Amino acid sequence: MLFSSNFKHRFFSAFRELFVHHHGSLEFRAKILALLISVDIENQDDYYELIEKIAVDIYKGDKDRANLLILTVQELVKKVKDNNGLDVDMLVLHIQNELKVVPRYAKKIDTNCLRSLLSVSKDKNISSYQENILEFLDTLKADTLKD
Repeated sequence: MLFSSNFKHRFFSAFRELFVHHHGSLEFRAKILALLISVDIENQDDYYELIEKIAVDIYKGDKDRANLLILTVQELVKKVKDNNGLDVDMLVLHIQNELKVVPRYAKKIDTNCLRSLLSVSKDKNISSYQENILEFLDTLKADTLKD
């Protein structure tokens, strides 16, 4: 059973755009979560228990979509960690550009929910950086929704 579930997630990951309903929304959420984790790249594994809880809450118990969100976050964080064409600044740029194209995604930015991630970091500088990111996301959301 584990093999088939793992295979299914890898398959969906490879063909997300074709097979996943609202894949753009899922990827947008993944970028926001990955942004917060990526600034604390040394402790990234400590975040995934909270990410799982957030994903299940977002998708109201739909385990498949929640798992797909988690896998997408992991892929993005790995790209940042491996310096594979993605970094924190690029994630910010992607988020800003997506909001210009699809302004309704701003409603998916829930900084109250994301605030729980700040408890993971043991480094005050990283926690402060993450807090600044949340403030930036709040401002970005407000500016996008006011237009």
